[in-house]
Amino acid sequence: MEIFSKHGTERAVDWEAAGLRWLGQAQDDGGARVAEVVSAEGERLVIERISESSPDRSIACDFGARLARTHQAGAEAYGAGPAGWEGSGLQGPAGNQLELPLNHHSNWGSMWAQERIAPLVRKVEDYGAHERGVFGELCALLREGNFDGSYGEGATPARVHGDLWAGNVLWTESEAVLIDPTPYGGHPEDDLAALALFGAPHLDDIIQGYQQVSPLDKGWEDRVELHQLHLLLLHAVLFGADYARQALKVARKYI
Repeated sequence: MEIFSKHGTERAVDWEAAGLRWLGQAQDDGGARVAEVVSAEGERLVIERISESSPDRSIACDFGARLARTHQAGAEAYGAGPAGWEGSGLQGPAGNQLELPLNHHSNWGSMWAQERIAPLVRKVEDYGAHERGVFGELCALLREGNFDGSYGEGATPARVHGDLWAGNVLWTESEAVLIDPTPYGGHPEDDLAALALFGAPHLDDIIQGYQQVSPLDKGWEDRVELHQLHLLLLHAVLFGADYARQALKVARKYI
């Protein structure tokens, strides 16, 4: 096996390894392929090196089906991290990471409001009282469960990658391989919306394969931007005003 080494803080190494292993547990049940962790010691993470190729439609469709099975592996609670992980996680690019709250919630909307939107809105320097009020209205609707669909109280949370933009899916000649997770118990649309945010290849085929295994809730197309809001706000905190304006526009759409 060819290997690839990454360096970071000990906590970042442990976090990434835990996420890869947690997602990888679903592989035996037909879940998406995940880069194998060779070792995680101190400030060095060693994973298998993936030989990349160009994706095609059939591989994309197969990936969608496998992603659905990964989601079906479930999580302890909405907002919960990998089994056995203690404390908060990490989010954002290496060297510039923020805390990722991993508190447990009974429904998706409550988790999304309190752990993914509100903490980041407080960190966006471009927002004043009016802008924060817009997000406050949206968070109230989320906490009430208005957007939960099948992922409200009593439903099993999905085991999501959490940062599934196109760059975190590597394509080989035969399959897609997941890397760099920010995993938690969430909503399947969190991952699918992230794939759409920066233009994953053959997205329509990914969605088609997904729906063959796990049909999405009615109206999912109208909620894509809502499920992108966490990543937009994270980019607003890290990279500034353009993302802040985009996130605010999205928030206004749903209130």
